[in-house]
Amino acid sequence: MVSTRAVPNLVFRRLRGRRSAGEFAAAVRRAAREIGEQVACDARYIGRVEAGEIRCPNYAYERVFLHMFPGATLVDLGFSARESVRGRGARTAARLVPYELSLSPTLDSDTDEECDVLRRVFMTSGTATVAAASLGLGGPSAAAGPLTVPVQRRVGEAEVGAVEKAVREIRLLDDRHGADGLYLKAVEPLRVAFALLDAGTTARRSTVDRLYSSAGELAISVGWLAHDSGHLDDARSHYAEALATARLAGDAALEAHAFCNTSFLARDMGRAREAVRAAEAGLRVARPLGSPRLLALLSLREAGGRAVLGDRSGCEQAIGRARTAFERGAAGTDLEWMSFFREAELEFLIAQCWSALGDWPKACWHARRAARLQDPHFTRNLALYQAQLAGDLTRAGTADEAADACHQVLDLLERVHSSRIRIMLADTVRALAPQGGPQVTALLDRYAAVPV
Repeated sequence: MVSTRAVPNLVFRRLRGRRSAGEFAAAVRRAAREIGEQVACDARYIGRVEAGEIRCPNYAYERVFLHMFPGATLVDLGFSARESVRGRGARTAARLVPYELSLSPTLDSDTDEECDVLRRVFMTSGTATVAAASLGLGGPSAAAGPLTVPVQRRVGEAEVGAVEKAVREIRLLDDRHGADGLYLKAVEPLRVAFALLDAGTTARRSTVDRLYSSAGELAISVGWLAHDSGHLDDARSHYAEALATARLAGDAALEAHAFCNTSFLARDMGRAREAVRAAEAGLRVARPLGSPRLLALLSLREAGGRAVLGDRSGCEQAIGRARTAFERGAAGTDLEWMSFFREAELEFLIAQCWSALGDWPKACWHARRAARLQDPHFTRNLALYQAQLAGDLTRAGTADEAADACHQVLDLLERVHSSRIRIMLADTVRALAPQGGPQVTALLDRYAAVPV
């Protein structure tokens, strides 16, 4: 009997060189755009290629790889020749996917909504084995024991429940401690969640729908951890994966969530027009869901993008729509993940808008309200709001109050681990230093002594 054990692709690994898997994946996506292809290449895909799990890439990837390495063949790149991997497995997969699945990009042309994600969600080889995986967050900060996704070929309630539990646990730990240290540990449960989709499902449609939705929500949660810990390209890939999954499943709530986070990320990456377009797409999807709070949040995402563009009028209009929707109150149709979106978050996002527009007095006013209104349970967000306030106060020339806000951020960073907040604080301290004064000097001394 021929062994089916994967043989590592050492040639492909050498071609990656000193670049990380995520950096190489980004290069693959750029090369794809150069020739008009769309591929969902991320660090996990590169890892699968290098591990030998992908003996021969699909045709889209083949075209991209041959574009990246002119004159090479698939065999030269360490893959098996295509004719050697055709056979029963390929025919089985073809029967499972009777038509091509594709999405026309809703955002800018380089948005990663690629067909390979769809294939990986739908296709099974009949030989997939789902390994047990633990969330493994552990340590004194963990709110619960390890989460295990059971080993089973056919997916049922236990497996779906485990994925849903992973989503809730990640959100809880992120609220309390920030993303640093959680992101890399959360990637493995995400891989297992999509392996569960590949491994086969029960006949019950409700269970299948829950699995797609929970896997998509997990992709968004892991994407947020990547975003907050500074792995922005990884976050973009995870959000694209969630968006593709939502569209496959016809899950409007998941799609709106994916667009919401995509807009937020695009703003942070300096893609302001994409941020606006993603928010607008999210609003179109969200309107039939009957959640005013969701419409409010998406309107604020739009406002944030317009602020970065310098569109003050458009920003103010979007803020006005957000306030009107928010004031309609909570509804039974509000989504579970929106528990963080309270008045404090509303004020914080408005503060960000005025900050981007350079209106420091208004930015300070809203940032103060955000910090004052925040529930202490959301420790990470409290640190974030204080960091926003410190930056706005610094740029408004209120040095002493800014220094006090920085001290409060430093106090919270003893429990919160977020690269995004640390970068905000570092930028503020650099801007504050020239303003001088005893309180600023004391802050600088403390900041220099604390590993941040």
